[in-house]
Amino acid sequence: MDTLNPKLFDKDVEQLPIRKGYGDGLLQAGKEDERIVALCADLTGSTMTSVFSKEFPKRFVQMGIGEQSMASVASGLAAMGKIPFLASYAMFSPGRNWEQIRTTICYNNSNVKIAGAHAGVSVGPDGGTHQAVEDIAITRVIPRMTVIVPCDAIEAKKATLAAAKMTGPVYIRLAREATPVITTEATPFAIGKAQLFFTPREKAQVGIIAVGALVYNAIIAAHELEAEGIYASVMNLGTVKPIDEEAVIALAQEIGALVTVEEHQVAGGVGSAVAEVLVRHQPTPIEFVGVHDVFGQSGEPNELIEHYGMGVSHIKDAVKKVIGRR
Repeated sequence: MDTLNPKLFDKDVEQLPIRKGYGDGLLQAGKEDERIVALCADLTGSTMTSVFSKEFPKRFVQMGIGEQSMASVASGLAAMGKIPFLASYAMFSPGRNWEQIRTTICYNNSNVKIAGAHAGVSVGPDGGTHQAVEDIAITRVIPRMTVIVPCDAIEAKKATLAAAKMTGPVYIRLAREATPVITTEATPFAIGKAQLFFTPREKAQVGIIAVGALVYNAIIAAHELEAEGIYASVMNLGTVKPIDEEAVIALAQEIGALVTVEEHQVAGGVGSAVAEVLVRHQPTPIEFVGVHDVFGQSGEPNELIEHYGMGVSHIKDAVKKVIGRR
């Protein structure tokens, strides 16, 4: 895609935390619409809600360590015409307060936006108790919920602004660590629409469908595979629900083999979502890169990505396996 960061393959590519895009987007949304309010569970700095709270202290509610109450209060604020954004670590929201999100927000179709920060194993030393690798599964299963997984800080800002403008519950998944900036301000973004981020110089033999910070690993893997004579396209599935069925089916029809890549449990996650589409419309050989039925542990972010089989080499291995080149 011509609108990607021109320094994408450079060693000094800019890196920013994806959660920063949420903070920037929330602040801009607050300036554009006075109905925007923010709630946080004692993690304003970590979730980047702090930029909004400083600018609009009267439109910010510090809930303390009380994610269940935060979800219920947000639903009440939405009922009064506000547009609440609530934020915590993903392990606690939507993890701890799943029932309140389901019943007080989604059951009532409340116009509430949920930001789950520090998702995935790349949280690092915080360990398995704080590494949410189940949050996509538990949110996408709830009726009326939209689930967005931005690939970088710029897309996270766009996702936050788009969520503010749509009506209905939204979950935005955010990574903690600084990750390469893939997109630019000119890169298209729309809720429910996937984007092809990398197309090889020859006809693709496999399609890689990736989400979140691992979109970068997928692009690097595809770039390196070209040198080996293996050609792969990379799709950024920025919205997991509603999934862009048309784009997924078209990629499968055109290429005939797929790999999904996510920093999340494969069961119930993006791999499952893609497989659900394919089994109904276009049965296709598929390999799944992600967490496979285990908990996280303490370690450095990149070390954990490698340990759990989500590094560039693992994506390349999955590509070779699905096209029978191993």
